[in-house]
Amino acid sequence: MTTIALPSYEDATSRYETVIGLETHVELGTQTKMFCGCKTDFGAEPNTQVCPVCLALPGALPAMNGAAIEATIRIGLALNCDIAEWCRMARKNYFYPDMPKNFQTSQYDEPLCVDGHVDVVVDGKEYRIGIERVHIEEDTGKTLHVGGATGRIHGATESLVDYNRAGIPLVEIVTKPVPGLGELAPEVAKAYVAELRDIIRSLGVSDVRMEQGSLRCDVNTSLHKPGEEWGTRTETKNVNSLRSVERAVRSEVIRQAGVLDGGGKITQETRHFHEDRGDTSPGRSKETATDYRYFPEPDLVPIAPDPAWVAQLKSELPERPSTKRARLREEWGISELDMQSAANAGAVELIEETIAAGASPAGARKWWMGELARRANELGIELSAVGATPAQVAALQKLVEEGKLNDKLARTVLEGVVAGEGDPAEVMAARGLEVVNDTGALTAAVDEAIAANPDIADKIRDGKVAAAGALVGAVMKTTRGQADAKTVRELILARLGVS
Repeated sequence: MTTIALPSYEDATSRYETVIGLETHVELGTQTKMFCGCKTDFGAEPNTQVCPVCLALPGALPAMNGAAIEATIRIGLALNCDIAEWCRMARKNYFYPDMPKNFQTSQYDEPLCVDGHVDVVVDGKEYRIGIERVHIEEDTGKTLHVGGATGRIHGATESLVDYNRAGIPLVEIVTKPVPGLGELAPEVAKAYVAELRDIIRSLGVSDVRMEQGSLRCDVNTSLHKPGEEWGTRTETKNVNSLRSVERAVRSEVIRQAGVLDGGGKITQETRHFHEDRGDTSPGRSKETATDYRYFPEPDLVPIAPDPAWVAQLKSELPERPSTKRARLREEWGISELDMQSAANAGAVELIEETIAAGASPAGARKWWMGELARRANELGIELSAVGATPAQVAALQKLVEEGKLNDKLARTVLEGVVAGEGDPAEVMAARGLEVVNDTGALTAAVDEAIAANPDIADKIRDGKVAAAGALVGAVMKTTRGQADAKTVRELILARLGVS
């Protein structure tokens, strides 16, 4: 196997231009599947939410889920799309080991929603991402390869299929190619998926939880020399976190630049992103539309939304996330940059819910954008999965404001919260971390520090008040950081007769 010399990302983007495109799949939160009455509950026992229709038994005929059609139209409207007055479903033929019919009921040349856009802001600059199409289809089942070391089919001893997910309504959102992003392509891709997730969540049509697969992203990447035609694209499949979307683009830019530098050619193929390594590996050669042999679905009637109904749905759309962020920015009294940082971290709703639970805007932001964001970055997880709830963060901040915890102790309490030890008050009590407010105990600790450091005490008496910091540190050490530093300083100055 030939080893490819990989350039740095900065070197690659200085010599090649990147074009990206994103295909995002959203599982709708309908109560039943797309073409039958089976439930869609996540985490049910395998193969318990199936019926003759979604198992494709002979003679079983599909029926359209009206709630799914409405949800798709609402998504299209929120993405500034035109809604088709007439469209139909199609059969997409492909070897689907986890689809009982061995074809997917989808849409091809007549999608429900077309020609929209989403605007995102990265590094203070706005980028418009064109939406080519939004169409409705059905999800596949889930295949589990067991007996091997990787969880993939190679090396596995057997494969198990759970058809509970087969037939769940799935919306596919396909962008137009996005050129001209330079070295910011990974950040723009991440920002787009984050904005898309916020828009769909605001509509209430999906929980868009990437860790559960209800929002999945396929990332297309290609490179070309300036002035030349666009290069051959690869498609990194089923990227399941915002951080991984960014890393997938970055890794493909580096890999493709290395291949092109070595005189090789990029193969149009699907690729798998490896979370542990941060790179991709080959999947299969990528089919074209012709290979799928699309033809109109004969068992379903066309979809013809009433324009008056579509207009009503448009009038009922909720506040756009971008508009909401502008409003919250004013309410919280923060800069555009601070709000964008919160949005990029996936923290806006968490901060909002923390404020609703009783915290101040400054207090809520401090914890989510500070300690908790740091932990999420270290673990490589989404901020929402860090292990603390908005209610717990609000309770933590309240303990600080009540003087029961200082910031240092609060960080220790937070460690216990994210470790699952309970709410902040429970962790504080169990670990014995409450701030020492006993004046007698604090006075004794101050007298001990003064007696142990007579030279520092003399400096303070002589007017060098800044030297009190050393005695404060000594008292904090004696009390294991559980004293209030401001109170200790006041006691030191009082005991030394310094006003």
